[in-house]
Amino acid sequence: MSAPLARSIGLFDATMVVMGGIVGAGIFVNPAIVARSAGAPWMMVAAWMVGGVAALLGAFVYAALSAERPQAGGQYVYLRDAFHPALAFLYGWALLVVIQTGGMAACAIIFARYFEQLARLDAPEGLLAALAVAALTLVNCLGVAAGTRVQSALMVLKIAALAALIACGLWVAAPAESAAPPAQHDFAAALIPVLFAYGGFQTACFVAGELKDPRRDLPRALLAGVLGVIALYLLTVLGCLRALGAAGLAATDAPAHDVAVRALGPRGASWIAAAIAVSTLGFLSQSILTAPRVYFAMAEDGLFWKAVARVHPKTRAPVTAIVLQGALTAAIALAGTYEVILRWVVSIDFIFFALSAACLFVFRRRGERVAMPGHPASTLLFIAICALVVFATFLHDPRRSLLGLAVTLAGLPVYLVWRRSRA
Repeated sequence: MSAPLARSIGLFDATMVVMGGIVGAGIFVNPAIVARSAGAPWMMVAAWMVGGVAALLGAFVYAALSAERPQAGGQYVYLRDAFHPALAFLYGWALLVVIQTGGMAACAIIFARYFEQLARLDAPEGLLAALAVAALTLVNCLGVAAGTRVQSALMVLKIAALAALIACGLWVAAPAESAAPPAQHDFAAALIPVLFAYGGFQTACFVAGELKDPRRDLPRALLAGVLGVIALYLLTVLGCLRALGAAGLAATDAPAHDVAVRALGPRGASWIAAAIAVSTLGFLSQSILTAPRVYFAMAEDGLFWKAVARVHPKTRAPVTAIVLQGALTAAIALAGTYEVILRWVVSIDFIFFALSAACLFVFRRRGERVAMPGHPASTLLFIAICALVVFATFLHDPRRSLLGLAVTLAGLPVYLVWRRSRA
């Protein structure tokens, strides 16, 4: 039997894991995408507020689930216990081949682009991205304490970078001249990039087995982390609107860069490049720290290679699971296929969000305690928001959404083969 995971994560580090899982590179880019879909400034702000409400409801859902099942594995454990190991396996499979590794590869390449500008290097983006993934994979193999220290430091730097961007937009940059906003008003389409930017809070549940006091600290970390991100996101969007205006925000592909240039001149471009590099590194660190615990839980259930459940005797980290995810992420980054995979992420991710929320109804019917405020109405509202996002994603990009669904469902025969091999 392998050694138990080390319980060394406290409340502050858990809160930083929550925030680090949400705040990636998207907040530096997505306000412009939202502006092109929403059009009017009030609709842009409303989209980010609705996204914040959805994230807060999601945090309540996962806080309720994690309070009763504070084991490593998070969503995998909830789906396994509520429904069937096959559904839990599909989630772990999707996490490994679509959701987590695809998002990490894309984020790593964004880091590589900005790091290349800062360091004035002339190297392939995929190679720099793979090296960044390899370096952070190595740090997390040294143990959860080392991983969380790096993660917490990067998250603090990321918050400082966003705070500086907010200051540039709200107070330093001159207000944008008035111009007619975009004519398009598609609120559902605007919600897709918003909710993608808010996704990731649930990943803190993956490391529940390594928290010092998961029943007390994990629900608190989820709520504090999500509320902190909502404040940062709304202030960032308001800063972008003030500095660039609705029309200028919709016209740019790099809103954070443009705000920094307007506020700080040419130096702003270098500053924002450093901020985005730090942000992407923080997201990568958080992903490498948390998601391998799902593969670890699958292996302990006999649904993955036994070696994946192996814990290093010294560092007590699931080294094989961490290396497996890092290798796949590096391969995707080197292949440059992250653009297509990213289009799958939202629809598949929110399908599993809705299924995880439905676990509360199953557990309640079995007589278990459900500490979800406003349940069942609040839980149904969260499921409805997830369904709206999935519908909008399939409506706006049916080919890639269906492809992502097909790749996810391809895990079902894999599960059946694995189960038969154990019989």
